[in-house]
Amino acid sequence: MIKVHHLENSRSQRVVWLLEELSADYEIVTYARDARTKLAPAALREVHPLGKSPVITDEARDGRVVAESGAILEYLVERFEAEPALVPPAGSEARERYRFWLHHAEGSAMPPLVMRLVFSSLGRPPVPALARPIGRLFARGVEQQFLAPEIRRLSDYWEAELARGPWFAGEAFSAADIQMSFPLLALEAGGGLDEHPRLRAFLAACRERPAYRRTVEVVGEFALP
Repeated sequence: MIKVHHLENSRSQRVVWLLEELSADYEIVTYARDARTKLAPAALREVHPLGKSPVITDEARDGRVVAESGAILEYLVERFEAEPALVPPAGSEARERYRFWLHHAEGSAMPPLVMRLVFSSLGRPPVPALARPIGRLFARGVEQQFLAPEIRRLSDYWEAELARGPWFAGEAFSAADIQMSFPLLALEAGGGLDEHPRLRAFLAACRERPAYRRTVEVVGEFALP
């Protein structure tokens, strides 16, 4: 039994989705964000010292703790797939692409999107009222000079790469697509996919998968706060 320590509206949605694709037994422990700061509660630090989600415990292996999205996905595929269908064959070009996208999602894709979310909050509580106008000006400058061009460069790259096939590793769906779904959902929420038909088609195909639909029924679909 896998126990998913799920922070509401977070990256851990991908872990539940993978478990549904694998038809693996799991249990969800849900943690609410702090109503004021939107941060994870201190209770998550009792599971892992970093206190972040996603994190899982493998109850069949003495409560082994696994953290970090990419590491969790790799662990679960190795744990439950006797004949891997969610990982391309070793030595293939698709396997190289799979490895790249599995790590690109958190290594390059998410940082500017998270920065955009953080800077956008500088003009709102809990930032002190007197500091909010300065915060908004600072955030606007960072958005115009750095974040918007960087995010556009990334989304254009993703769009071009999907010309090779409907999925990020090629013709077949893989765990890398689960990993890449999160930055695309974040970008979609901000209207960033309007000029990217392949990225929209990718998300539409994800939403058609039965395992994804079951995931949404269980933990909902990610949405920007």
